[in-house]
Amino acid sequence: MHAYLGGCAKSLDCLPLQVGGVADHVHLITTLSRTIAIAEFVKEVKRVSTNWIQERGGLLRQFHWQSGYGCFSVSESKVADVIRYIENQPEHHRKVTFQDEYRELLRRHGQSWDEAYVWD
Repeated sequence: MHAYLGGCAKSLDCLPLQVGGVADHVHLITTLSRTIAIAEFVKEVKRVSTNWIQERGGLLRQFHWQSGYGCFSVSESKVADVIRYIENQPEHHRKVTFQDEYRELLRRHGQSWDEAYVWD
């Protein structure tokens, strides 16, 4: 799946630097082509990968991504740190849940949110 998501990014002219995650979420760090908006990039990666996953059959026919997503720009000086973070997702999430980590990230950056709309 991670390789397929990287291929989706590449087909949109966005260079995948690292793709990884765990059962309940994925992370992609990519470049962003000058010809595509972030929302369009996410929409297309979700659309194409949903079709690919559902074609696998069985219980996967029920697969869908949640409607929301998080997107963050990364300074060039921090790319290697983010790549390591993505590579270490299984170990990392044994210590802190994705939901708790995301809430803390939002808090740290002064963002407000409504729990009713963050998780679907």
